[in-house]
Amino acid sequence: MGISRSIRTAVIGAGPRGTSVLERLLANWASAGAEGTLHIDVIDPYPAGPGHVWQPGQSRLYLMNTQSFYPTVVPEDPELAPPLAGHTFDQWRELQQGHPQPTLTDEERDEVSSLGEADFPSRALYGRYLRSTLDELLTVLPAGVSVDFHPATATSVRHAAAEPVNRAAAAPGESLVRFDVVLDDGTVLTVDSVVLAMGHLDARLNAEQRELLSAAQELGLLYVPPAAPADVDWSVVPAGKPVLVRGMGLNFFDVMGQLTEGRGGRFVAGESNAELTYLPSGREPLIIAASRRGTPYRAKATLTGYYPGEVQLRYCTEDAIAKFAESGIRPSFDFDLWPLLHRDAIWAYYSTLARSQPDAILTGPAEFLRALEEALRPHAHSTAKWENAAESVISVHVRAAHRLDLLGLAAPLARRSFGSRTELDAAVVDYLLDDARRSALGEDDPVKMAIGALHHGRAVLKTAVADSGITDESWVAGLRGWFESFVEGLASGPPALRAAQLAALARAGVVRFVGPDPKFGVDRRARTFTAASPWVGGETEETAGEGSEGAGMYRAGLDRVGVGSVSAVAGAVGGAGMQSAAVRGLGAARVRTENAVPGAVSATAMIEALAPANRVAVNSSPLLEQLLAEGMVRPRLMMTVEGTPVETTGLDVVPHPYRPLGANGSVTPGLYVLGLQLSATQWGTAIAAEARPKSGPVYRSGQRTLRDADEIARDILAH
Repeated sequence: MGISRSIRTAVIGAGPRGTSVLERLLANWASAGAEGTLHIDVIDPYPAGPGHVWQPGQSRLYLMNTQSFYPTVVPEDPELAPPLAGHTFDQWRELQQGHPQPTLTDEERDEVSSLGEADFPSRALYGRYLRSTLDELLTVLPAGVSVDFHPATATSVRHAAAEPVNRAAAAPGESLVRFDVVLDDGTVLTVDSVVLAMGHLDARLNAEQRELLSAAQELGLLYVPPAAPADVDWSVVPAGKPVLVRGMGLNFFDVMGQLTEGRGGRFVAGESNAELTYLPSGREPLIIAASRRGTPYRAKATLTGYYPGEVQLRYCTEDAIAKFAESGIRPSFDFDLWPLLHRDAIWAYYSTLARSQPDAILTGPAEFLRALEEALRPHAHSTAKWENAAESVISVHVRAAHRLDLLGLAAPLARRSFGSRTELDAAVVDYLLDDARRSALGEDDPVKMAIGALHHGRAVLKTAVADSGITDESWVAGLRGWFESFVEGLASGPPALRAAQLAALARAGVVRFVGPDPKFGVDRRARTFTAASPWVGGETEETAGEGSEGAGMYRAGLDRVGVGSVSAVAGAVGGAGMQSAAVRGLGAARVRTENAVPGAVSATAMIEALAPANRVAVNSSPLLEQLLAEGMVRPRLMMTVEGTPVETTGLDVVPHPYRPLGANGSVTPGLYVLGLQLSATQWGTAIAAEARPKSGPVYRSGQRTLRDADEIARDILAH
C-alpha cells in the first residue's frame, strides 16, 4: 500500500543501530511505493555510521571480539524488505580486497589486504565499513526521502508545544502526536516520531568508584574510571611504575595492548614452539591485574565458523523451547532451561573426548556414549535426578583425570591457595598456555566443545527469555544472577592470540596478578592504591582461610546450582546460591581507606578495565535523565522470589515494535527504543547483528536487532 503523506522522524544515535533504522526506513519506503515525503533527522555528536564506539581513527590494536564472517548492519532475511544498498562486513572485506575504495587510508588498505574471513578485524576497520555502508545508502535515496545529520547531542524530547494546524485534514491512520527534540546547539526539531538508538552511554560512578576518585584527587594518585578504551589518554599512565588494573574481561586486553604494543613492545614467535616472547620497549608500566576469578576470560577456540560445527544441540533446541509456549508454560531458567543446556554441555564434552581421546574411556567409546545418552534423556514424569544417573555412568566409563569440571572452567584458581605472588603468577601462566593450547585444537578439544555447546545454547536462550519469556524471579536470580557471569567468562573471551600474549607478558615480568577475590583499598599513609587476595601468601588472619568473607564464594555458588566438578553432572539445579557477594558486580565491594594491608600490592595508578555500566537509572545522558525525570520512560521493575521489586538495567517497554512505558504505565505513540536500553526485555543486547552463516544452524536471535529496526521502520511509515 502506497504512502501519500509527509513523515518526519528523528533517529537519536548514529552508530550501527541508528544506521540500521535508517536502512530499514529506506528499504520499506521503497518497497511500499510511497508517493509522499519522508524526512529523517539523524542526531549524534559522533560521526554517523561508526558512532562513538567504532570510530575509524582509533588504535588498530583494539580488535573486534567477532571474526570477519560474523557482523552485519544490513539484513539478509528474505521476509524483510530488500536492502537498497550495503553488504555484510565479510562481503565488504572481499570487495575492498579486489577493488578498494579511494577513501580507504593506507592503514585500512594494509589491514584489509591480509584480513581473512576467520580473522578478527580492528574496531577501526569495522567503523570504516559502517561509514561506507551509510555512504552507499545515501547515494540511493528513494524519491521523496531526505536525510539531515545533526552533529549534536539531543538533550530532551517532549510533546510538541504546537498541535498540527489542521486536524481535520490528517490522513487516515496519521499520527497527531508530535515531538520537539532539543539539541545542545539550540536547534529544535519538531518530528512525528523518535527512535532512541543511543547505544553505549556514559554512566555515573558507583559509591566505591566515587570514593576511589576522591582519594586519588586528594592524594595525587591516578584513577581511570570505567570508559570506552578509545576515549582514554593512555599516555598519562607512567612508564616503569606499577599500575593496578581491575577487571580481566575484554576491556582488560584493550588496556594491555595500549600499555605494551602501544608503547613499542613486540611479540615474537618462538622457532621451536608456538609460544610468544615479549620484547619490551622499556616504556611499559608494571601491570598488576586483578579480577574476581583471578584469571581472564577463556580464549575463543580456533574455528572456521562462529559456532563449532562438531557440536549440535540435542536438548536446548529452538523446538524444545517452543514446546513450553505451546503448552502454555512460562519456564523457569534454573529448573527448565538450564537443565537442557547443561545436558548439551556434558554431551559435547564427552562425545568429543570419546572421539579425540579414546584412551580416556575405560570401556568402549561407543558403549559409553550409548549409556550416557540414556542417562541424559529427559523424562517428563521421572522423579529421579538425571545428574545422578549421568554421574554414575561417567564414574564407570571415564578415567578420573578426564571428567568434566564445568566449575573449574569458570573459576580455575578456586579453592587453591598460593604461598607467594611468584607461585600465583606461575599458575596463571600455566592456565593461559593450557587455554591457548586448547583453543588451537579447536573442535578436537573437549573443553572448548563443552564451551561451544554453551555458546550455541546462548543463541537459543536469547529467543527463549526475550519479551518476558521466563519468570521475573528466574531472570533476576538465574539468568542475570549467576548464568550471565558464568557463561561470559567461558564463551565471550578474546581471540586466542590475546591469551598467548598475556602469558608472554607475564613471563617477561610486565604483568603480574593479584589473585582471586581481591579486596581493594587506599593506603593513605603511603599514598597508594592497594589490592590483596585472601588466597595469596601474606594475608592477615582476618582475611585468610576458608572462612574469610567472600573467599571462594563464586565457586561455592556454582556448586549449589549443579555446575561443579563431577558435580557438573551431579549437583542440584537451583538459583539462590548464585546471589553471593562474589557474583555481584565489582562495585559491591567497599573501599578500604586504611593503612597498609600485609600481602597487598600497591600502586599510584589504578585503571578500571570496565565499560561504563549499561543501566538506564545511572547512565549520564541528559536525554535519558530528562525522559526519566518527566515520566516519559521508566526502568523496568522485576519481582524476586521473595516478592521484592528490583530495578533492572533496561527500560520498561512493550513489544512489538519496542515502545517505552511511561511512569504511569502508558505508552507514548511514536516513541521507540532499540538496542542496549532493551536489556531488561532482551538478553545479550550489546553484540552486533549476525550475518547469515554459510553453514550450520541459523538462529533466530542472530539478526534480532535488524528485525527490531524493521518493525520500528514499518510502524513509523504506517502511522
